Amino acid sequence: MRGFFWALLTALSLIFVNVPSGARAQDLTLVMFDEAGCPWCARWDREIGPIYPKTTEGKRAPLRQTDISDQPRDGSLVARVRFTPTFVLLSEGQEVGRIEGYPGEDFFWMLLGQMLADLPPPSDTINDAAATKEP
Repeated sequence: MRGFFWALLTALSLIFVNVPSGARAQDLTLVMFDEAGCPWCARWDREIGPIYPKTTEGKRAPLRQTDISDQPRDGSLVARVRFTPTFVLLSEGQEVGRIEGYPGEDFFWMLLGQMLADLPPPSDTINDAAATKEP
């Protein structure tokens, strides 16, 4: 029964993915709020953790893992984190997107990709594109 509850909770969490418009692409960080004994956190650590820093997403938004009890109280989060794992995308220290729960490998990459796609491209991508244009 407990497994069913977590699966249902994870599925429902998909509706909480949010990226406000106007977010900037500088200084991105993906914060993973987790807690000891969280089976979905452990699954993410096994399936995604080792490869995340090597991916385009991981290079654009480096991961910082923190315990759910260590939530900032400085206004950087839109809302309090209530479930683990919760992935909060920060730009310039402010929340610009969130994934609550771990819906599995494929959904994680899709949801993270959507959050990043809604942001302006990194400034080095803009500079590279401008440098390759012919006069």
